[in-house]
Amino acid sequence: MLDSNTTDFTNPSTFILLGIPGLEAAHVWISIPFCTMYSISILGNFTILFIVKLEPTLHVPMFIFLCMLAVTDLVLSTSIMPKTLSIFWFHSRKIDFSACLTQMYFIHCFLTLESGIFVAMALDRYVAICHPLRHSTILTNPVVAKIGLAVVLRGIILVLPTAFLARQLPYCRTNIIAHTHCEYMAVLKLACADIRVGSYYGLSVVFLVTGLDVLFIAVSYTQILRAIFSLQTKGTRLKTFGTCSSHLCVILASYIPALFSFLTQRFGRNTALHFHVLMANVYLLVPPMLNPIIYGVRTKQIRERLLRLLPHKGT
Repeated sequence: MLDSNTTDFTNPSTFILLGIPGLEAAHVWISIPFCTMYSISILGNFTILFIVKLEPTLHVPMFIFLCMLAVTDLVLSTSIMPKTLSIFWFHSRKIDFSACLTQMYFIHCFLTLESGIFVAMALDRYVAICHPLRHSTILTNPVVAKIGLAVVLRGIILVLPTAFLARQLPYCRTNIIAHTHCEYMAVLKLACADIRVGSYYGLSVVFLVTGLDVLFIAVSYTQILRAIFSLQTKGTRLKTFGTCSSHLCVILASYIPALFSFLTQRFGRNTALHFHVLMANVYLLVPPMLNPIIYGVRTKQIRERLLRLLPHKGT
């Protein structure tokens, strides 16, 4: 191994990404499901964007927020997969210091955006079910635009300090990152200075964002469930709840692996390193793949529009 990869340097110009430590021999095989998930994510999310753009009746808050989620998922998966696959296939492990920090920032910024979009979608469902006659007057286009802008600005502002904190640290231990991408704590642990401020800030953002967002979503769905159970017939209750089921499935598919990865990264000291790395990839790859599938299957308007686009045999 090159001497520059070990010590004798300060603030290296490049980092070395190892991929999945301990599973190097299986990198090519691991790349197959990774590449498959990424391909499905790209195809599915672009399909969602195309259908919503094509169909004027879908230009409503629910589908505007869904398009925001699709763009977020595309950025999240694309921020890691090209480099990860280049490691697996071509052993291209070097990444520029600035590119590493940029990748790290995009990952956490768009994760924060995604959480905010879930809150916006929960608000839309709450208004649609609890105040159906006022939905169009409450969630007007200007209001939806302001909500979207607030979600974007929150992600940009909250995550920006992490990039500055990481850039200011001196790196004189090693430039080898035992990961497939520049994960925040994996980078911080290479610094030869006190990283408690950066670590605590990152953890605070995770719990503040996730905690408040989950609380807001829980309050919204508590009110939604009360409204649903007050409906007269069982069929109406099931039909109304069905409009929320896609959103709930997407939330669970996103929050559970993400929180599990964050917590094991910081507190799971006895967990194998390759498991940490695999989980960090799963929470960035699986939700972007599942989200368009869930909405495509469970949302009637998207399903019907997609079926009309598919070629049919003549009768």
